[in-house]
Formats: sequence, structure tokens, C-alpha cells
Amino acid sequence: MLADNIFNDYKEAMKARDTLKSSVISFLRAEMLNQATAKKKDKLDDAEIFVVIKKQIKQHQDSIEQFTAGGRIEAAEKEKKELEILKSYLPAELPIEQIKSLIEETIVEIGAVSIKDMGKLMKELTLKIAGKADGKLVSELVRQRLSTPS
Repeated sequence: MLADNIFNDYKEAMKARDTLKSSVISFLRAEMLNQATAKKKDKLDDAEIFVVIKKQIKQHQDSIEQFTAGGRIEAAEKEKKELEILKSYLPAELPIEQIKSLIEETIVEIGAVSIKDMGKLMKELTLKIAGKADGKLVSELVRQRLSTPS
């Protein structure tokens, strides 16, 4: 289970005195605990943990943009290292070709014909792709595909 892997990695980072990794994982574990408490659960399942990780990844990406824009290169580099640690817990992302083929399959399944069907299509794709691709990228690809029918 992912929660166990995260805990074990935290212990290893503490033993190795890897302050960067241990602080990132510590913050991740705290967020997982907060979410579990909010949902009145003892532990989160893997899908819920992925949501927590993705939220933190988004925050780090925003920070990197802000630091880079503000000329704080060292802070941006630290954020990038932290981002890589968080990304290591996510499943491998699907290649664009595979995402496009899933979009085509789903279009045929639900009979999508225009941009008006985007919501229904995205709902189905989210179930299929869940955590394996960036939602923004999938949305863009769907919009392109529905805007220019083949």
C-alpha cells in the first residue's frame, strides 16, 4: 500500500539524515493525516493519497513559477527537487499517443460529436485515466479533437 511505502521512505530518509526528503515526506504525511481526519477515516486509500500528492505537486509547480518570475533561482531549484520526490509516488504517466487513443475509444463509446459533449467525455476519461495523466493535458487534447472532427 502506498501509505506504507511513504512511511518506510520517511524512516529511511530520517536514518540517512536526508533533510530535504524527510521534510517533504513529513509534510505529505501530515496532509494525508489531515485528509483522513477530515474524511473521518483511519487511513486514506491509494486513490485518495494520489489526490493529496497531486495537490502538493500543483502547489510546488506554482511556487516554481513564482520563484522563477521573482528571480529567486535557488528557491525554485529547491522546489524542483521537492517536486521530483513527490512525483516519485505517482504512477507513470501515459504517453500522449495512448491518451489520444483512449480519447478516440471513449468518443466512439459515448457517441461524442461536438464540443458540447466535452463534459460527458471528460467524465468518462477521468475514470479511465485517473492519476495516469495530467488533467489539463487531457482536457486540451479533448478540446482539440472535438473542435476539429475527423
